[in-house]
Amino acid sequence: MLYSKDEIMQFTREEDVKFIRLAFCDVFGRQKNISIMPDELPRAFEYGVAFDGSAIRGFGDVTHSDLLLHPEPDTLTALPWRPEHGRVVRMFSSITDPDGKPFACDTRSLLKDAVREAADAGFRFSFGAEQEFYLFQLDERGLPTKTPYDTAGYMDIAPEDRGENVRREICLTLEQMGIRPESSHHEEGPGQNEIDFRYSDALSAADDTITFQSVVRTVAHRNGLYADFSAKPLENAPGNGFHINASVQPCGDALAQNMIAGILKNIGDMTLFLNPTENAYARLGKQKAPTYITWSHENRSQLVRIPAAVGEYRRLELRSPDPTANPYLAFALIIYASLEGLREGYALEPAADFNLFTADAQTLSRLRKLPGSLGEARQCAQISPFIRRYIPQAILDSYCG
Repeated sequence: MLYSKDEIMQFTREEDVKFIRLAFCDVFGRQKNISIMPDELPRAFEYGVAFDGSAIRGFGDVTHSDLLLHPEPDTLTALPWRPEHGRVVRMFSSITDPDGKPFACDTRSLLKDAVREAADAGFRFSFGAEQEFYLFQLDERGLPTKTPYDTAGYMDIAPEDRGENVRREICLTLEQMGIRPESSHHEEGPGQNEIDFRYSDALSAADDTITFQSVVRTVAHRNGLYADFSAKPLENAPGNGFHINASVQPCGDALAQNMIAGILKNIGDMTLFLNPTENAYARLGKQKAPTYITWSHENRSQLVRIPAAVGEYRRLELRSPDPTANPYLAFALIIYASLEGLREGYALEPAADFNLFTADAQTLSRLRKLPGSLGEARQCAQISPFIRRYIPQAILDSYCG
């Protein structure tokens, strides 16, 4: 919904809106919000709404705790699961210090900076998200278990696939919020599901990813289930991937190669922000999750693959991230790595057109690998000029603490 400030205030009056949630994320991509009443909207738009930043992980300590939320009108959406009478709406918000300067740890603003830098260089990036999640049963106290909702496999159907109705409810809810799911299906793991989105601009794609996880958790809970987005929920089952599809305009074969080369050059340094938990490294290298820094066409054993597509649907797919990644940081770093490759004209190494999971040891020994643990990923990020150029020290410290 594209509304001006005045139109939003009119909308709240005419549509019986009683609560406005001002949403934002911590540095790890966990959504937070403050609810205000409609009468407070003029003040929110004019001055912002204050909150205690020291209570948000990664936002600082009590010595400099005052921060302000500024709602962004063009992100207004109603929450369909709330009552029609006394409606609840949500707007994403930018964060500033009391003096009006952008807050250094506002990762949504960092993505905006990346988009602006790309535009200044003559490029426009688009992203599409594919996120996997498990549905687990709750115990008698309503707490999550590790018992999957079903034992179905890849693209199975009902009755084996018990998550079909849950996915349908999720997709319909997202459509009501103006988000366009592209497809949904049961994944390989027991109780594992995937919903994919049509590509959009970087900021909208990141906002939609944050909204998606919130909707999935809400719908799962309404159905007496727990949605688990962790990287490796079950030891002996496939992990959850956050496959990121990215493209750039204008684009030709040479530019696409430069873009991929920039990502491959910097991917080791970026891994901390794409896979920020120890659990993530139990996923990488297993059940189609990559561990070697390679690319190929269509090959799902690779870090970067080029899916079979034509025209506007041509894109690359980065397969290492998992859903615990902050999408604002992930997309920003992908843009900056791509821009480096585009500006410097990086040459793309030959494609690895073979199955990495069955390749011999001698072949694999010649390939670079992603960091193998959270500690190794932290070390790569801490000494990386690329990361220090684009990630504020306070955010880096939060991820390395």
